[in-house]
Amino acid sequence: MKFYLRAILVAMGILITGCASLVSNQASRLAENLVTAIQDNNDPETVKAGAPAYLILIDGLISGDPEHETLLRSGADIYNAYANVFITAPERRQRLTDTAMRYAQRAICSHDEQLCQPGEIPFVEFEQQLQTLTRRSVPSLYALGASWAGWIQARNSDWQALAQLPYVKAILQRVLELDERYQQGGAHLYLGAMDALLPEALGGNPELGRQHFERAIALSNGRNLMAKVMFAQRYARLVFDRALHDRLLSEVLASDPTSKGYTLMNMLAQQQARQLLSGSDDYF
Repeated sequence: MKFYLRAILVAMGILITGCASLVSNQASRLAENLVTAIQDNNDPETVKAGAPAYLILIDGLISGDPEHETLLRSGADIYNAYANVFITAPERRQRLTDTAMRYAQRAICSHDEQLCQPGEIPFVEFEQQLQTLTRRSVPSLYALGASWAGWIQARNSDWQALAQLPYVKAILQRVLELDERYQQGGAHLYLGAMDALLPEALGGNPELGRQHFERAIALSNGRNLMAKVMFAQRYARLVFDRALHDRLLSEVLASDPTSKGYTLMNMLAQQQARQLLSGSDDYF
């Protein structure tokens, strides 16, 4: 009798574990599908109106499985994008990017416990620790870099926040070393913006920034229209190259924005392109 009872208990344990794993996998797929649906939406206003519900949903999924790397990464992506694309109120934007950073840190922590609080590590040690990561860490490493960049952007008047830019740059450089093509060269886009942040006389490196923008465009086969907008806004305006500026923005406006994984971003890129192009006479 004891043998049968023990066998039943063992079987129940296996069943419960299997169900938990199944639920976790379903939640992970739901989160990934949610991110994909947002990326492929062609109406930014619909996404803006619906995004708060997406945030609450992803919070609930993470609450049910707080160490699930894919859920944490999806949470970081959604919070970071919503905060930096749709929110202008500084305090709210900072709160949302705080959440994105927490989720991204917990995701990378599953690969290396020493990176659980990356901003507290001396920079030299941080760079050394990044070298221990492998290609398997790229998705969470990229999410951390993107979320950290968004966190700093939400605090662009805070010099202590800006002082953390070298950490972000080191993360994105490591992403390029491990898998340059991840997110169709998304790391190049961030690095291009950082290198073209200042003119060369003030310590920037605009020409390196140009190389990053051109590479991001090439790796996305021209489908990422935001890369061209940022190229125009960050580089062409910085070096006062109106011909390049107007050509890039005209190409964006002439393009079909519908492209799998880029549609929402491309719609937003076209909105920005119209604004930048309309102000070209005043700027140049």
